[in-house]
Amino acid sequence: MSNPVKNRYDFVLIFDVKDGNPNGDPDAGNLPRVDAETGCGLVTDVCLKRKVRNYVLLKGQDIFVKEKAVLNRLIDSSYQALSIDLEKPPVDEKDGKKRNEKGVGQGKEVERARDQMCQTFYDIRTFGAVMSTGANAGQVRGPVQMTFGRSVDPIVSLEHAITRMAVATEEEAEKQSGDNRTMGRKNTVPYGLYVAHGFVSAHLANQTKFSEDDLKLLWHALCGRSGVDEPVHDSMFEHDRSAARGLMATQKLIVFRHDSALGNHPAHKLFELVKIERRGTDEEKKKPARTFSDYEVKIEPAQIPQGVKLIELL
Repeated sequence: MSNPVKNRYDFVLIFDVKDGNPNGDPDAGNLPRVDAETGCGLVTDVCLKRKVRNYVLLKGQDIFVKEKAVLNRLIDSSYQALSIDLEKPPVDEKDGKKRNEKGVGQGKEVERARDQMCQTFYDIRTFGAVMSTGANAGQVRGPVQMTFGRSVDPIVSLEHAITRMAVATEEEAEKQSGDNRTMGRKNTVPYGLYVAHGFVSAHLANQTKFSEDDLKLLWHALCGRSGVDEPVHDSMFEHDRSAARGLMATQKLIVFRHDSALGNHPAHKLFELVKIERRGTDEEKKKPARTFSDYEVKIEPAQIPQGVKLIELL
């Protein structure tokens, strides 16, 4: 594994959806998430992190929070890897006496288990985790954090009636006299361009040993490559296809690399340098956008402050 990341990074992820539901809200009948006051679409940070997790799992990295996982078993496995018996009362380092607690992990055992979990699972050393739900492996603050994705313009959620030419039970078939049709509903966004922001902390990367190789894998997950000279390969959206998603793709990944670990400029000021505007005449701008080419992303390199490097990975 390469050395921990030594520079702070801030990044802007621009992605779009066409004829799909980018992130359904289970509290609203799985309708596309929306800001009730502005009508702009939302995609949660949890949704984006899930796509990153699934991608790195396909790339051979193990993850902690995965489908059907029992998290306490994975925490127990870290103690087993360290040959620590949780059923045996540990000895207090100060007075040499055995403590009464069992099965929880104490003191330096927690630190060792936390380090073991960070080493084993990509998503822990990247996004962090709470690992005190059973055998105590402590908590980890991840060096990589992301905001909600928010659409540039208000979205419209369309509802479609769909038909399945079959039924599930004999009783349903009898009621329909053999017609055997099942009606359903599907909600999509005709088109939406979303912007999410992300942050990479060198200080926290040193704690979790989030490495330069880990960072490259993160860039690959987000946009399909880790350097401007690389060809674009598969990204997280390429492996998240479904009938509900429609067509989703990363359109831009703009990275601000600071020359120092603590950073050389406020993140929100850097993000303000990225302008997204509609293309065309005033009449064309009145029409709803339907492709990424309806927008223009502008950045003025001359406005990039000293100590910060602009990298357009896509």
